[in-house]
Amino acid sequence: MSASSEEDNNEKYFRDMELKYYKELTRGVIRVKYTDSGFKCPLCPGKRKQDYQYKELLQHVAGVGKSTSRSVKERASHVALERYILRHLDEKGRRLDEKGHSKTSKKSEFPPVPDGDHKSGYPRNHHDEEGPSEPYKKPEGSTKLDGDQEFVYPWMGIIANIQTEWKNGKRVADSGAKLRDELSRKGFGPQKVNPIWSYKGHTGFAIVEFKNDWAGFNNAMSFEKSYEVEHCGKRNYYGDRNLGSKLYGWVARRDDYYARGSIGEHLSKNADLKTVSAKEAEDQRKASKLVSNLTNTLEIKSLHLKEMQNKYLETNTSLNTLMEQKDKMLKAYNEQIRTMQQTAHDHFAQISLEHHKSTQHLEEQMKRLEQREKELLQREAQNETETRELHDEKKMIERATLEQKKADEKVLTLAEEQKREKEKLHHKIIDLERKLDARQALELEIERMRGALHVMEHMSEDGDMEVKRKMDAIREDLMEKEEELEGSEALQQALVIKERKSNDELQDARKELIMGLREVTTRANIGVKRMGELDSKPFLATMKRKVSKVEVQQKALELCSQWEDYLRDPSWHPFKVKVDENGNAEKEINEEDEYLNKLKREYGDEVWQAVTTALKEMNDYNPSGRSIVPELWNFKEGRKATLTEGVMHILKQWKLHRQKKRY
Repeated sequence: MSASSEEDNNEKYFRDMELKYYKELTRGVIRVKYTDSGFKCPLCPGKRKQDYQYKELLQHVAGVGKSTSRSVKERASHVALERYILRHLDEKGRRLDEKGHSKTSKKSEFPPVPDGDHKSGYPRNHHDEEGPSEPYKKPEGSTKLDGDQEFVYPWMGIIANIQTEWKNGKRVADSGAKLRDELSRKGFGPQKVNPIWSYKGHTGFAIVEFKNDWAGFNNAMSFEKSYEVEHCGKRNYYGDRNLGSKLYGWVARRDDYYARGSIGEHLSKNADLKTVSAKEAEDQRKASKLVSNLTNTLEIKSLHLKEMQNKYLETNTSLNTLMEQKDKMLKAYNEQIRTMQQTAHDHFAQISLEHHKSTQHLEEQMKRLEQREKELLQREAQNETETRELHDEKKMIERATLEQKKADEKVLTLAEEQKREKEKLHHKIIDLERKLDARQALELEIERMRGALHVMEHMSEDGDMEVKRKMDAIREDLMEKEEELEGSEALQQALVIKERKSNDELQDARKELIMGLREVTTRANIGVKRMGELDSKPFLATMKRKVSKVEVQQKALELCSQWEDYLRDPSWHPFKVKVDENGNAEKEINEEDEYLNKLKREYGDEVWQAVTTALKEMNDYNPSGRSIVPELWNFKEGRKATLTEGVMHILKQWKLHRQKKRY
């Protein structure tokens, strides 16, 4: 059996059980008990909770009816109970009449169903083979006012006397689609036309389904009136002796709903009974409930809007406070930078002054010694011992002077390096701006003198000798200023060229030093470090804990190679920009990166630390190319080594090597 046919059988069984329980509830076989403590569910006698309020009972039966874990029988019985409560009981446990009003004691009575041999409960048409039918008898208790008539809901109509023919042992007729199209052309708006079948085939009847709103009700009544106008209504169908080939139609009501046979069975399975007043009351209840829900929703939205406004005001106030704090911090930072720059400038000036004093002192001593040497040479009575002592003293002073110069040069070099590290480009910019100001002042002075000379030339036309002498003096000053300007420009250009040349020489020397130290394999404090290279030791240590000894080298090499490929990929950028308390922006590792989090979870902190260290180094030295860069490194202090440290290290190694060769 296919899945679709099995699903259809389950649905049919569910509807049959629902109809069965609904009829038992309406006939009083199953009763809903109501006490002072509330309602009791008649379908759950063994449940711990027995007392429910009206809404709680509705929630209980609706939940069981929609549950997928309950059996089909339980769900169908609770759906029927929900349907019964909504139509026949109020919140006090009293039964409702047809208009939706409570009534104190009135049992639900069903009209007697006419007996007879015909299976459907309707008279046979001219195609039946069991003889003519008996006239139709109206069930008792069905006579009501027009407003209280019970109609089948959703609204349905009945078409009778459909012409059939005998074919292959069964009665057949035209499809329901043809009848639906015909009714649609007449403007009745049918949704569907369902032919009624029995074991003999087509019964000659069909059920017309209309929309379940008031437009559908109007279409159904128009459908009935159209047949009554043509004398083909319900009374005509049961009153005419000779039906002929005409179609008869009417709106399904209570007597049709409770009729025996295929039509009554179809209507009771697929619809209920409802009066016009009950439908109006139900629509009014739904409208009231909708208005109540919309009112509650509007109140909730208003409260939410007020909360959002309060949060906005709080956020705006906090943001303004943060901006004020940021401005204060920035101002304090700028003041601190200016103080540091002034302190560094004063320190360097003091060092320069002390160096100048020491140089002057040494020069004075040198002059005194030279003078003394001249005096000694002029003396004829000077003995050889005094000459040798004087010569030795002179050599000692020269060595001291040389050592002092070396120390001074080293101090100056260290001071310059400290100054470059603190001020870097800022000092150069200030120096260039000072020179530019001096040059501009000189040019301004030259222009001023030229203007004065030009004025003097006009004044000299009168033949005043004093003016001519002033003109000659100004002309000489102008020539001197122009020569001074040219000299300053030449000096500035020479200094720029010399500085560039010195920087190039220093960089070349650093590169040569790195190239030389790369070939040295001995471990020392100063050496070459490959910035951005991945350390393989943490990978080996991790793999020793995860795999067998045979696979350690291979697995560690594979994992290390994989992450080296990640490091060289420029599209992978696991960094984020962070602003510190002083307002400085710097890049740091994004610890929320997907790859890095996965690496840390699977292989631990040591491997993660090795990868992030290589990432930082590569981002500092070659962020665009993502390649390894050799760098002169101080391994003892864990920083970039200076050129002086590299040279001192080479000299130390050379001296040790020379001492070894002596021995």
